[in-house]
Order: sequence, then structure tokens, then C-alpha cells
Amino acid sequence: MVKMEIKGLLMDPVSNMPVVILRDQNDGAFLPIWVGIFEANAIAIEMEKIQAPRPMTHDLLHNVLSELGVRVDRIVVNELKDNTFFARLHLSRGEERWTVDSRPSDAIALALRARAEIFVEEDVLERSKTIRAEGATDPEKLKKWLEEVNPEDLGKYRM
Repeated sequence: MVKMEIKGLLMDPVSNMPVVILRDQNDGAFLPIWVGIFEANAIAIEMEKIQAPRPMTHDLLHNVLSELGVRVDRIVVNELKDNTFFARLHLSRGEERWTVDSRPSDAIALALRARAEIFVEEDVLERSKTIRAEGATDPEKLKKWLEEVNPEDLGKYRM
């Protein structure tokens, strides 16, 4: 598994759909995942640390898990099938362990709230179209790259 971080959330000008950009912390490769509007909103709200007046769906899920003593250990984007990504939540309570199927967008929104790590299986990265951007460690250069990136360079992968 490859540890990833969220480097951005942008709109694909061609499809007018949000894209979450994950970045490999070791080699700088980028993995774009198209997500739904509501899931992008849930991710953006948590990235920006905006407090909603009432819990949103992903907040509710996180609160329920916390009340039950269940921890989100990590999320893993574990499959790419027919240009669609799949993910799994890795949960634990004491010695008990569970994995639960999830859309990557929901898993990412939950991982942000739970402060859980995000991983992608190596074979998924190998089969998907990843991107390397010059100066990806410089926030200003990365922002400029994300604004100028050609949507065709990102591939056609969906949540």
C-alpha cells in the first residue's frame, strides 16, 4: 500500500465534476478521483475546518462510530474496475477488526474527520494514470499546476 495525502480538490472544466487529487508522499505521483458534488462538499468542509450548524452525514457516521468506541484506522483505495475506484474502511475496537466497502469519496470524507491515514493499493496506482507535477512540494507551484492541469491528463476515473 502507498500512503497518500489530499493535495487538492478542483472542478474538472470538461465534466463540471469535482476531482480529489491524492498525492503519493514518497514519489510525488498524483492520483485524480472524480467525486460527486455532495461528497466534494463534505471533503471541502472538513479541509477548510468549517463548522456546520448541524452534523452532516459524514459527521454523523464519525460520531456514531466514536460513540460505539470504533476507530477508523485507515482507508484504502483498493480496486480500479471499469474506470471506477473502490475503497475499504479499516475499523477497529480493541482487538476486533473490520473492513467495510465504501466509495472512495465517502471514505476520504470520513478519514478527514477521523484523522485516519489514506492509502492506495500499489496495483491500483500501477493500473491508473498517475501524474507527476514539477515543484509539487511548493504550495504555490502546486496550486498553479492544479489550476492549469489539462483534464485529459487526469484520466477518466470515477468514484
